[in-house]
Amino acid sequence: MQTPEDIIRLLDLKPHPEGGFYRETYRSDVTIATVSSPRYSGPRCCGTVIYFMLTAGHFSMMHRVKSDEIFHFYMGDAVEMLKLYPDGKGEIVEIGTDLEKGMLPQVLVEKDVWQGFRLKEGGSYVLFGTTVCPGFDFQDFETADREEILKQYPDFKEMILKLTNPF
Repeated sequence: MQTPEDIIRLLDLKPHPEGGFYRETYRSDVTIATVSSPRYSGPRCCGTVIYFMLTAGHFSMMHRVKSDEIFHFYMGDAVEMLKLYPDGKGEIVEIGTDLEKGMLPQVLVEKDVWQGFRLKEGGSYVLFGTTVCPGFDFQDFETADREEILKQYPDFKEMILKLTNPF
């Protein structure tokens, strides 16, 4: 049986700024102009795809991107994802393979929605793929300030504290 360390090595994953490990596997060679949208600072490729992995004791810190992102569950243990919407609402979704328990193997995070996730209690790792359209660019990536996001979403305090750093 492969360990999380084996998977990181075999897929050549590197540390990601939000937490976890990743490797870009696809970047479209088609570029779109973003003149019609002030959302982006310049042209973006049509789409990108990455592997993304979390291991025990780590989490994906609360962040948002300017494009839609689709998560595809590949293997490992289920996760709890917190999604916080611009209108002040939020939800916790479970990503995994136990459909009878309401888990989803594919989850869309719409542009400008705060997101963060962690392994469910007792989990050792999870491997996802994520697809971003228009393609991901680190210029479009923003991490949450703990105090600010707590003010905006007080009903999700417990989960926010688990998915943000105190500094």
